[in-house]
Amino acid sequence: MEARMGNPAMVVPGAMKALIALSKAAEDAGVPKAVLELVHLRASQINGCSVCVDMHARSLHKEGESTERVFTVAAWREAPYFTDAERAALALAESVTRLADKADPVPDDVWNEAAKHYSELELGALVVSISAVNVWNRLNAATRQVAGTAW
Repeated sequence: MEARMGNPAMVVPGAMKALIALSKAAEDAGVPKAVLELVHLRASQINGCSVCVDMHARSLHKEGESTERVFTVAAWREAPYFTDAERAALALAESVTRLADKADPVPDDVWNEAAKHYSELELGALVVSISAVNVWNRLNAATRQVAGTAW
C-alpha cells in the first residue's frame, strides 16, 4: 500500500500545529484519557481510518487497557466491559461521527445521557475531541495514509 500524498496536515503550513492545539485543548478539559481514546477508536472504526484505528488501539494498550475492552469497542453496546459514562461517550461519538445518518443526528436521549456523566466543559471537550478525530480520519482516508508507517 502506498499513500496518495504526504499527510495534508504536514503538507499545509500551520495545519499540524492547529490540529495539535485543538486536540490539546480538548485533552486539558478533564475527560479521562481512556475515554478520549475509546471515542477516537470508535469514530475511526466507523470512518474506516486504518491509521487511527491502529494508533488508538495501540495507545489504549499502552495506557494499560485490557485486550477485551480494545477488541470490543466496535460492539460496545453488547460488551460488558464499559462503564455507563464510557457508553454515553461512545454513543455521543457515534452520533457526532454519523451526522448524515439521521434527521436528528445527535438525539436528545444521547445528549442527555452524556450530560448525566460529564460537565458542560467535559461535554464540550468530548465534542471537540470527536470532531478532531473525524478531521484526522478524513485527512487519512482521503489520501490513503498507511497504518503503521511513520510520518
